[in-house]
Amino acid sequence: MLSIVLINALGSFWAEPREPNPPRRVWRDWVLVGVLAALVIAEGLTRDDIAWQPFSVTIQLVPIVALLWRRTHPLAAVVAAWTVMVGLDIAAIASGLDSSGLDTMVFLIVFPYALFRWGSGREAVIGLGIMSVGLVLNMVFYPDGAALTGAMFAWLLFPAALGTAVRFRARAQDSAIAEVRLLERERLARELHDTVAHHVSAIAIQAEAGLALAVSDPDAPTQALRTIKSEASRTLAEMRSIVGVLRRGDEEPGLRKGLANLQELADDGRQPSIELLTGGDLDGVAPPIQAAVFRIAQEATTNARRHARRATGITVQVQGSAENIEIAVTDDGDASYVDPATASGFGLVGMTERASLHGGSLDAGPNPGRGWTVRATMPKGDASP
Repeated sequence: MLSIVLINALGSFWAEPREPNPPRRVWRDWVLVGVLAALVIAEGLTRDDIAWQPFSVTIQLVPIVALLWRRTHPLAAVVAAWTVMVGLDIAAIASGLDSSGLDTMVFLIVFPYALFRWGSGREAVIGLGIMSVGLVLNMVFYPDGAALTGAMFAWLLFPAALGTAVRFRARAQDSAIAEVRLLERERLARELHDTVAHHVSAIAIQAEAGLALAVSDPDAPTQALRTIKSEASRTLAEMRSIVGVLRRGDEEPGLRKGLANLQELADDGRQPSIELLTGGDLDGVAPPIQAAVFRIAQEATTNARRHARRATGITVQVQGSAENIEIAVTDDGDASYVDPATASGFGLVGMTERASLHGGSLDAGPNPGRGWTVRATMPKGDASP
């Protein structure tokens, strides 16, 4: 059973693609290469136990230069570095000499990290095999005890494991960011629906009013057409803003509505009129919660104007407490009348989903006497940006 799990895990890792968009070389990489090159040259000049000293010191500059490609071409960098180091070991073994490696070459620990951080699974496995060759040669021809051999393999595997951990942690963060962006785009899509529904409903109301008053008031159709033109222009402007945000993935400043925009609903001049009442603690309400309150008020008042027969007024009441914010939209129309031509929309469902999305609740129903009330309660959330 364990063997099957290991085989599946190795198969998945083997098929792992290379990490996209690795960082390019920056000035720090050049500084690192310059410092290491200076250290290698200084060590080569101060030691007299190095075989083929001029050639050995010069050729060991190759792994240092290969550091510049450790992220963009990790396997090629490993091949270049270990070809030099293993080649020197093989030459020293064949000549009966001590290994000609420099202490400064401890920087090679960077390569297994970069290989497992940026390379594909196939490149990581192949590179690990190449790096193990040098350790096996040293273990066989320069036996220094089991403890040192284990330490050498740990020296190789620890940065590889660290690179793998950082790789998958970064991927988990990218997935979380992508999920947040997806939720935000879904919220913006809901904003688009609510905006269009609100303005189109207003256009329909004005058209119906113009038709109804055309006989008794000849100027009514003209006024209705002016209002329809204004609403259509506002609808197109808001649609362009929201669709533009959806395309870019970033929200424009000022696009999101809030508590300060509620007065716009009351000042639109349409009938039945809207009265806005606010009270309690309305400080510290998170921007997404403010947007939800505004959209619920907008949808509820639009529904009231469309469905509340013989209504003379609509009241929007927003009340805040230490932890929650409550909005209630009430009309005084005939709640027993429902227009079958307009009662099949998704406004109430959308308002309920919006409140639930922010950890709140929404209920709607007729009042004991006349009218209808939509009431939503949501936590105030975190107001910090």
